[in-house]
Amino acid sequence: MTLAIDLSVPDDFNWAFDVVDRWAEDPQKRAMRWVGPDGEVCDLSFAAFRERSNRLASALASLGLRRGDRVFVMLPRVVAWWESALALIKLGAVAMPGTSLLTPKDIAFRIGAAEARAVITDSDGAARLESVRAQCPTLELSVVVGAPREGWHAYEALMDAGSPELERRPTPSSDPCLVYFTSGTVGNPKMVLHTHASYPIGHRITGRYWLDLTPDDLHWNLSDTGWAKAAWSSLFGPWNMGAALFVHDGRGKYNPRETLELLQAHPITTFCAAPTIYRLLVQEDLAAYRFPHLRSVTGAGEPLNPEVIEVWRAATGLTIRDGYGQTESVLLCGNPPGQEVRPGSMGKPLPGQHLAVIDDEGNELPPGREGDLAVRVRPERPVGLFKEYWRNPAATAAAHRGDWYVTGDRAYVDADGYFWFVGRADDVIISAGYRIGPFEVESALIEHPAVAEAAVVAKPDAARGAIVKAYVVLAAGHTPSDELAHELQEFVKQVTAPYKYPREITFVSDLPKTVSGKIRRVELRARAASEGAPEAH
Repeated sequence: MTLAIDLSVPDDFNWAFDVVDRWAEDPQKRAMRWVGPDGEVCDLSFAAFRERSNRLASALASLGLRRGDRVFVMLPRVVAWWESALALIKLGAVAMPGTSLLTPKDIAFRIGAAEARAVITDSDGAARLESVRAQCPTLELSVVVGAPREGWHAYEALMDAGSPELERRPTPSSDPCLVYFTSGTVGNPKMVLHTHASYPIGHRITGRYWLDLTPDDLHWNLSDTGWAKAAWSSLFGPWNMGAALFVHDGRGKYNPRETLELLQAHPITTFCAAPTIYRLLVQEDLAAYRFPHLRSVTGAGEPLNPEVIEVWRAATGLTIRDGYGQTESVLLCGNPPGQEVRPGSMGKPLPGQHLAVIDDEGNELPPGREGDLAVRVRPERPVGLFKEYWRNPAATAAAHRGDWYVTGDRAYVDADGYFWFVGRADDVIISAGYRIGPFEVESALIEHPAVAEAAVVAKPDAARGAIVKAYVVLAAGHTPSDELAHELQEFVKQVTAPYKYPREITFVSDLPKTVSGKIRRVELRARAASEGAPEAH
């Protein structure tokens, strides 16, 4: 694909001023449709975001917040999250987004690791933070959204005190802009540092070539604000393209029927969700819904199972276009509109990205050979890739091999240049000398009508080193039994190579997941290791 967008990085760049505020020059241009927990609807213009982000930025500056100060932001899907993100970018402060599900221990770790000077959160977050405030000696400035709280600055009071005009000051493109915390299989989360220019500009790739957005679109990304996917598809990607955001501030347990009802009721043209969401949506009666405005759907977070893609396409006429990237990057690989979608494949590398499968010495592998998925960073680091694991030079060095940044994922490339995900390097199962990728086994299981979700991990075994262990969530109308477990095993043997079948199956009511919807296989591996000898299936 020929690169048709400008990815040049200027020496001075401030995305909030230079992109968002330019869209605000049209006072009527819609930036967001926000739907509250009780169904209330509010349409907001780019001009409104310009004014309110200016007000917040000037108020925070008057309280002493400076360029480079780290600010922990923990808010649900409320408008204040977007206002805060823009205000902090304008100030040159460093936003540290966190999900509202973080525990007091998580909060204290993040504030301590980054030496955060300020926090913006709601009443629930404030209560959790106060329980560990003694562990946060660098915290000086606390802002609460919603009801006023003693010892905290009220968000709306700051808005009232701030100025609607704000001078744009120089913003070196290499200055820190965002810190995201990303968890591995062991140890504390690492701090992923993105700069002011490379990351926002890199998301032009995400907005144009994958989300397929225009200034006329209303885009819904079903993501928590604490996940980097919100930066991808709820901030930089859409607003780079001038598209409006659809935001639903849903609270409590996720309801797939509510999602389908909202897609039907509002003029949403493009939709993005994690595979977990699509797996739940296809369990519903999709034929009962009509989506007259929807033209494009995408998925990211984990590979999307081919069976789910086919069920959705049969019901809606739309093909879910998978995409691949990380907290550390913008979109690296995907299925842009017009490209043939091969269900289960991550697609092909996007413009500006040199993606390859490499061996232990950093050599590119030929088609069909499994290896480490990597991004070439020399002689030139691609636009959109993180600067470093902040304050962790060992982790930064470990993620690089020769001229490559190594993603930590295993994959292979087919003869036509399509990339296929095998699994996280730590998730690949080695059983009796065979290497088995969990995704392939999970996809085979999901093809069976009795299976709603499945997760596959290695379970220690004296004879084989490890066996394939599956945790299965059944679809409505099916009940666990030894007979069904045996049926699923035989089914997998027919769908994929017989040696990959799960020698042990446990039926569960749900699977442990991260806030981004990824299955926490590390938790399931620990559970499997503690369960003792394999069950007889």
